[in-house]
Amino acid sequence: MLNIAVFVCNPFRERCMLVWDRGPGAVIVDPGFCRPEERDALYACVEREKLQPEAILLTHTHFDHVLGAAECAARFGIPAYLHPDDRARLQEYAAMAAPFQIPAAETDFPVRDVADGETLALAGMAFEVIHTPGHTPGGVCYYCRAAGDLFSGDTLFAGSIGRSDLPGGDYDREIVSIMEKLMPLPGETRVHPGHGGDTTIGAERAGNPFLQPFNEVDADGNVDGISIDG
Repeated sequence: MLNIAVFVCNPFRERCMLVWDRGPGAVIVDPGFCRPEERDALYACVEREKLQPEAILLTHTHFDHVLGAAECAARFGIPAYLHPDDRARLQEYAAMAAPFQIPAAETDFPVRDVADGETLALAGMAFEVIHTPGHTPGGVCYYCRAAGDLFSGDTLFAGSIGRSDLPGGDYDREIVSIMEKLMPLPGETRVHPGHGGDTTIGAERAGNPFLQPFNEVDADGNVDGISIDG
């Protein structure tokens, strides 16, 4: 099981996560902090645990998930990993903060593209990139298969899914992403969303109301052809 420290950030209560295995290497998932106390809580944990962040993993580039990305990249001298379909809309998404009286996220930070199916070897951990368009075109989840942890961003929540009515959103693509790429994962997989509480793949198969119209169990115990034995 990975070590995961969660920091609830900004008015949208986005969950920034600091992730490490045995240390000292670590990764930062979706640094959305915008207040000094949020930033300081993250940095204090890094120092307390004697960690050395090696990368920023961005599940998507909505402003509430990237507000602290430039700060983290500069402080630790590390790049941010994201899908190119969201890199193309980074400035547009950063500007969406303005109506909420939040300064636009700084977008001038080093970026490395990720691709669906790629495995990132970072900080002694292996993260499989799962492209899950729907909430945004370049939304991804990061799956640490060895530990059984999935960082789902705003694709999949406990009892819900990411909204698709914002620019670049697509409800049909999101449902396909979840059903074809996430629901086949082992049922005990721990899901760490970008907002709200943690859940498991098994719990969402059984009880997520947004997926129920699609979750028809057949005579072989499969959900739309997906085995649910895991």
